[in-house]
Amino acid sequence: MSVRIDGDKKGSVPAGARKVLRGPRPDTVPSLVGTAATFVGLLNIAAGIFPRFRASRMHAVTEVLPGTTGPFAAALALSTGVLLLLLAHGLKRRKRRAWRAAVALLPIGAVAQFLYRHSIVGVLISVALLVLLVRHRSEFTALPDPRSRWKALANFILLGSGSLGLGLVIVSVHPGRVVGSPSIADRIQHVMYGLFGFEGPVEYAGDTSWTVAYSLGALGLLTAITTIYLAFRPEHPAARLTEDDERQLRDLLAKHGARDSLGHFALRRDKAVVFSPSGKAAVTYRVVSGVMLASGDPIGDVEAWPGAIERFMDEAKAHSWTPAVVGCSETGGEVWTRETGLDALELGDEAVVDAADFSLSGRAMRNVRQMVKRIERNGYETRVRRVRDLSVGELERVRRAAEDWRGTDTERGFSMALGRIGDPDDGDCVIATAHKADDGAGEPGPYGDLKAMIHFVPWGSDGMSLELMRRDRSADPGMNELLIVAALQAAPKIGIEHVSLNFAMFRSALARGEKIGAGPVLRLWRGLLVFLSRWFQIESLYKFNAKFQPRWEPRFMVYRAHGDLPRIGFAVMQAEGFVNVGLPRPFTRFSRTHRKRPCAHLRSTETERAVRAA
Repeated sequence: MSVRIDGDKKGSVPAGARKVLRGPRPDTVPSLVGTAATFVGLLNIAAGIFPRFRASRMHAVTEVLPGTTGPFAAALALSTGVLLLLLAHGLKRRKRRAWRAAVALLPIGAVAQFLYRHSIVGVLISVALLVLLVRHRSEFTALPDPRSRWKALANFILLGSGSLGLGLVIVSVHPGRVVGSPSIADRIQHVMYGLFGFEGPVEYAGDTSWTVAYSLGALGLLTAITTIYLAFRPEHPAARLTEDDERQLRDLLAKHGARDSLGHFALRRDKAVVFSPSGKAAVTYRVVSGVMLASGDPIGDVEAWPGAIERFMDEAKAHSWTPAVVGCSETGGEVWTRETGLDALELGDEAVVDAADFSLSGRAMRNVRQMVKRIERNGYETRVRRVRDLSVGELERVRRAAEDWRGTDTERGFSMALGRIGDPDDGDCVIATAHKADDGAGEPGPYGDLKAMIHFVPWGSDGMSLELMRRDRSADPGMNELLIVAALQAAPKIGIEHVSLNFAMFRSALARGEKIGAGPVLRLWRGLLVFLSRWFQIESLYKFNAKFQPRWEPRFMVYRAHGDLPRIGFAVMQAEGFVNVGLPRPFTRFSRTHRKRPCAHLRSTETERAVRAA
């Protein structure tokens, strides 16, 4: 359920958080223009494909037109329609380049409508959209998105697939002109040949063969030109933290890092950052599928948060990105909603354990206690240290093990993952490792006696937040419980008072839905979450967290409109690594030494297996 967080609690929101800055709402004119461009694009495609889409009323003009004008104009209308469909989304997002391209294409489409179909209505529609674009040109000011070479491959696959589908339609809409009875394979072969400009096995009577050939050739040429353009245009990769940005963030975390357990994750180097005018606060983010996705609370002084949030919203508006925040605290949600007019949705709860109160005694901890003792009897021992205290050789083994023990093709994690282990600037991170000496039955493994690890990042000066858990698949079940218990017991010795474990999605719904007296709606919602847990481990992660008797801190998502939630959800899944648009693991193995390594936070396959086994 979407809720507006009450920000009127005295002392909960700084005095500077009084000005309401409206975020970029969906614009009526760009949305209307984008929809109209979609309609005109479909109209042009229909005019180029279907021979009887509109009956000609200008027979006298038709008789004096050159014989090749019809087929050529059909191909022109078809290619113009496809391009307008591709530009429609950019127009809705107020992109200036999309506006320029549409202004250039619409007259071409109008001419093609007139020459090929003699459609006065089609011409008038194109002209009307052109007038609308020119009149409201000031609305289309959004800057281009970060881009890379991957878009060329995506364009080739998507536009190539669409061209193949449209080509099959083009080949099949002239049944009265086809010579013989070509099979489906013949039609597909004809389309493939036609996209490359060659004649295929399907034959037509009259001039229809020219119309089909021009149309298929136009689709193939369009695919080739757009792919080549995307491949060879200057690359503008997504922003990364510069050394100066990281230094400023570390200074802010040194002063205010105890406020948010997710603060240290702002140092992921695949994020960008905007600072408040005073430099006393910052918001880090990543742009994913047009969503400007921030995570956690702003970094720095709460009094300066509004300035950083205003810069964030200005950046979103300048590029027409959809603003969203995932995993902010209640205080952060209050400031975000007050400053921007956005809404907040409770996502779940963060499990936090106070180290001084943690104990294995008592009935509630019996299962964990028995599991830990059983593993210890099997010969495992644990070590909990700061990363800076590891030797160079041991740190290298830990890094290689963390990479090789990953159970998925891609690293997972964004809001609760740092993306590296053992960086010289991350010496305050804490790592707990499990070891078991070789029994002499075989050769030592490549990682010595190392069997499992968990990695924590600093949470201020007296806290730490869980970032990564990895284990050897041959190790006994329960490695994660063993290492978490070891870390909690060792925490006071290294100056740690509170430990953030994991984030439990929709924890309150799972907890309340299984109690006596839960209503039918709550039970239905819990049932849906349990069903989704087959793929996303929602219930099992909640139960795993609950073993350690934590206190639960709510976390929220901040968003602009209900209609944005599906898009934001997809962007979050991409950022967290659940949806991968890159190459499979075998094809990317050779470049691991050059790429960033966003490590998983509770979401790796091996962690989920361990949770189920426990």
